[in-house]
Amino acid sequence: MNSNAATVNELAGVAPQDAGLRPAIPVMAVVFLSFMISGMALPVLPLHIHDVLGFGPFIVGLVAGGQFTAALASRLRAGCLSDSRGAKHAVFLGLIATILGGILYLASLLVLKWPVLSVTLILIARALLGGAESLLITGGMTWGLRLVSSDKSAQVIAWVGMALFAALAVGAPIGSYVFAKWTFLGIALVTTVAPIAALVLIRKLPAIVPEVARKVSLSAVLDAVAWPGIGFALSGITFGAITSFLTLYFAVSGWAHGTLAFSTFAIALIVARVLWGHLPDRFGGARVALYCLVIQSAGLAMIGFAGSGTLAIAGAAICGGGFSLVFPSLGLEAVKRTPPGTQGLAMGTYNAFLDVTLGLGSPALGWLGGAAGLRSIFIASAVAAGLAVPIALRLRKVK
Repeated sequence: MNSNAATVNELAGVAPQDAGLRPAIPVMAVVFLSFMISGMALPVLPLHIHDVLGFGPFIVGLVAGGQFTAALASRLRAGCLSDSRGAKHAVFLGLIATILGGILYLASLLVLKWPVLSVTLILIARALLGGAESLLITGGMTWGLRLVSSDKSAQVIAWVGMALFAALAVGAPIGSYVFAKWTFLGIALVTTVAPIAALVLIRKLPAIVPEVARKVSLSAVLDAVAWPGIGFALSGITFGAITSFLTLYFAVSGWAHGTLAFSTFAIALIVARVLWGHLPDRFGGARVALYCLVIQSAGLAMIGFAGSGTLAIAGAAICGGGFSLVFPSLGLEAVKRTPPGTQGLAMGTYNAFLDVTLGLGSPALGWLGGAAGLRSIFIASAVAAGLAVPIALRLRKVK
């Protein structure tokens, strides 16, 4: 391709055919930075609300749930915005919302003498950050998909998603350190200032012009995304089981190294995406998802029926490796089935399925664990992943 043709393609919003994933790397960096900021607050907000403001578990849960509720409520809007105004615009608004959330964190520290007002400002900040999360992940994926060639779609979904998970994992210990050193003021300052660096990073990136598409109803997109989304939701229950209950399961079972089991799951997830993230583009999303769901289910069953911590750690590794590629594989199927120019709405709708399953599934798993023992959580998650297998088979047959 000569330089003139390349310029025309860039202006028209056509992804380059020979640049690999390089054009999307800055977008992945922005997603990483943004979600690292979010991850920093996760372990310390409950401490601040309980120890400093003096509220109990209900208010802690209310504040934590505020971000989830706002993220779910704004998913579809974020997708529509990415399609109509461009993904860069959505990411830009997400970063601005993050800065506003940080400013409200700072404002909450000025009114510590009035705990109800302080926690109200924090709750509004978390809602803003939830909306920012939707804009950043949906806009980031949509932008990445439009910056690279179509045969790299699953890799973009995989790597943007991995940037999110890695950022949350890195953000938590950094947040604990910042909180120990500078209290919640440090978290508030980082939340306010760090997004400015991300704004600088995206300033010169091309704003891909959205495709001008015929009017498409939400129901048409939902119909296209429904089966991949349901499959992802059944698989995604695993994430709630691992993040919320794995270390507790180890502790109750009297096994050491529960944290190692969690880390093993995360490392296997990352390694699998690095080594095999190209497979859905090469062999088809439904085919790869089918095999990965079987592997994921086997790993979960191994955790649930394990007689020792060693076997449970091995099961966590197998589960992480299988779970890793389900998200990009079924995401690719979702994108393939939606009309042109609706990638943002498709990814917003697809991600909303995970919001719903974590919002409803995690409490249900907790109830099940209390009634039937913690191992039942992982057995039930294995069954859920297994129920997604027929969906993958159906997607293979229906093109």
